[in-house]
Amino acid sequence: MHKSRLGALVIDCRTEDLAEATAFWTGALGYDVAPGEPDPDDRYVSLAGPGGEVKIILQKVDHDSRVHLDIESDDIDAEVERLVGLGATEVARIKGWVVLEAPSGHRFCVVKPQRADFAANANPHA
Repeated sequence: MHKSRLGALVIDCRTEDLAEATAFWTGALGYDVAPGEPDPDDRYVSLAGPGGEVKIILQKVDHDSRVHLDIESDDIDAEVERLVGLGATEVARIKGWVVLEAPSGHRFCVVKPQRADFAANANPHA
């Protein structure tokens, strides 16, 4: 058995200036930049919103700007297999996560648990 749930909403930003995108999204959402270690690649910024809400991440990308979901799982391979069984297609494996595409054409990622309350609030799958 493994568990999974919606882990993060990722705002993909095609930009050379992630700080500018961060200023916009923190202002638009009323969030702050989450405390933590700076990203050595300058590609990711986590935002800090109210407790219990889904995590929001800004990601600097080379493809068109879009929004995608991260599904967190304690067994990435089992979750990918489950989602492929539902009709998803595997697109790529990158740095420990897997990019999938839904039958609707939407891309999303399966990642390791990202939020502290994962074990208590994730959905079990046989």
